[in-house]
Amino acid sequence: MRSERIKSRSNPLLKLARAAREGRERELMFVEGVRLCEEAARSPVGIEDVLYTERLLSDERGARLVEELSRRARRTVAVDEDVFASLSDTKTPQGIVALARRPPTEASVLESNVRETPLLVVMHGVGNPSNAGAMLRVAEAAGATGVISTTGSTDLFSPKALRGAMGSSFRLPVWTGASLREAAHWCAERSIPTVATDVRAGREHTALDWTEPRAVILGAEAAGLDETETSQADFQIKIPMRPPVESLNVAVALAVLLYEANRQRASRKAEG
Repeated sequence: MRSERIKSRSNPLLKLARAAREGRERELMFVEGVRLCEEAARSPVGIEDVLYTERLLSDERGARLVEELSRRARRTVAVDEDVFASLSDTKTPQGIVALARRPPTEASVLESNVRETPLLVVMHGVGNPSNAGAMLRVAEAAGATGVISTTGSTDLFSPKALRGAMGSSFRLPVWTGASLREAAHWCAERSIPTVATDVRAGREHTALDWTEPRAVILGAEAAGLDETETSQADFQIKIPMRPPVESLNVAVALAVLLYEANRQRASRKAEG
């Protein structure tokens, strides 16, 4: 581990880190916090630089993490506490940031992960990074094959989205920047029927056969999908809700759908 120490906020490495934090450096992710950095260390993402405070080394878990990351990083640098506080994206900095390479997010990333019975998530216009991160975590937890994020959606690798996903961003295959029409066409070419959520739909989500290939489309938090968008899907479904509730958080809605798919697939597998 190098003994270099950063004492100035104008240090070039700090400038690079701030650019990554703010999304101006599009090749890097700003990974902050002990738990998230541990997830990065266990993942295949490339670690470029590690910035930490001396306080972190007084904790066994923190010291072990810095040592582990330093074996993979190009640079490992100590930062003065007050300087690190100016860099942090959280209210209570834990004293560690890793700058990691963003994973590839082209359509080809999904090709090798389209299994025999794919289960995809299409995030269309989801603007809240915390919600988007939570959706990635739900998708991985429920066994989704991959995620497609359309143009206009939030950056899935921003600091808030990374914290919401808590490691799933490093592992789950993601295609970003597609239009909804592109995503639907891509699925159609691979015989993956698309499913849109629509409060006007006549079929409840439990009535759909989820043991077949599926790509579920969810829209933005406030408006959801409009009629034109839902009409592009092969199936329209709704999640039943008791009045006066009319909608669910988008990550919660995704969890309801994917775990129903999970339940049906597990039941089919058990039946042999």
